[in-house]
Amino acid sequence: MKSLKQLFERLENLYDEMVDIRRHLHENPELSFHEVNTPKYIAEYHRNLGHEVRTEVGGRGVVAKLIGGKPGKTVALRADFDALPIQEERDVPYKSKVDGIMHACGHDGHTATLLVLAKVLNSMKEDLEGTIVFIHQFAEEQSPGGAIEMIEDGCLDGVDVIFGTHLWATLPTGEVHYRSGAFMAAADEFRITIQGQGGHGAQPHLTKDAIVIGSQLVTNLQQLVSRRVNPLHSAVLSVGAFEAKNAFNVIADTAKLTGTVRTFREDTRDLMEREMERVTQGTCLGADASYTFDFIRGYPAVMNHEQETMFLAEVAKDVPGVENVKETEPEMGGEDFAYYLQHVPGTFFFTGAKDPEWEIVYPHHHPKFSINEKAMLIAAKTLGAASLTYLNRKTTETKAAVNAN
Repeated sequence: MKSLKQLFERLENLYDEMVDIRRHLHENPELSFHEVNTPKYIAEYHRNLGHEVRTEVGGRGVVAKLIGGKPGKTVALRADFDALPIQEERDVPYKSKVDGIMHACGHDGHTATLLVLAKVLNSMKEDLEGTIVFIHQFAEEQSPGGAIEMIEDGCLDGVDVIFGTHLWATLPTGEVHYRSGAFMAAADEFRITIQGQGGHGAQPHLTKDAIVIGSQLVTNLQQLVSRRVNPLHSAVLSVGAFEAKNAFNVIADTAKLTGTVRTFREDTRDLMEREMERVTQGTCLGADASYTFDFIRGYPAVMNHEQETMFLAEVAKDVPGVENVKETEPEMGGEDFAYYLQHVPGTFFFTGAKDPEWEIVYPHHHPKFSINEKAMLIAAKTLGAASLTYLNRKTTETKAAVNAN
């Protein structure tokens, strides 16, 4: 397809701009639900291209629309732009200028990718058969996230399909990983407070030791996945914090446990919530203690649509720079891209962003996290190719249907 060749060449010519945008955003990160300058920067970029632009979508989101010169379907592309409360430890020229905040998950790269892709697609708009909607989402890192509010505010109105990618620093650059169905897990939080009866460390018989009860509870909870969940239905339960600080000679009055549960199936999610409270109740009852239990549901599982996923995988095989298109195992991390997929068909995939020269690969959300910036070019080409191929194919199918009638 001639248009794909043009797309790839023009993206390559603008790679330096993509890097400059990413580094500008990296120097100026903003936390979830506190994004002010980033959405202004994004909106201004799209306005300069002549796109229809909506700001404050769902709160702090930006939606830009590119209407092609020819009629057709509507494709949505999404990128997030929030950062994390982490102090950057890398010594690079474009290091975060904001104390205690950094882009430690690649969202700066996602935004740079989509902006430059928008610029290239705009240069091809006269031949574009349809419409492309660029969804720039705030607050992906913090539940309830920005996707829900942006959807409620109409960001998916008229959209026929949606594509999104995550630059994945632990996968080699040149690889695209996809999966139909369950791709990323539901991400839920739990908070448990055990109310015992504190006292002197020399008189344990007069107390109800919240630390001992909490320790038993941690052990009991760990048996839920192995003994209550169907082995074919994955689940993770991790206690992330156990707080019961006292003087050395004091038996704890209260203990607080917090953690996360990850699942793919809604029935497994329901089971974990129900059984966790039952086990907490039983453990505390046996020790004559009381408790509070809160299960806070976060993002649902990312469930990719089969037809759109396989379409993306086929398109990716012909993208310059993509060396391996691989069906991958599900990922226990969470993503609120899941909400978009509950409303329109689409798929979410990983674009490898590990630099082959790195001796140490730091994971997402690490103070020394980074990406191979060349991965942004691959992501832009893949998203762009998927968009153009989808619009061209749907236009051809529509014409064929009309002619057949």
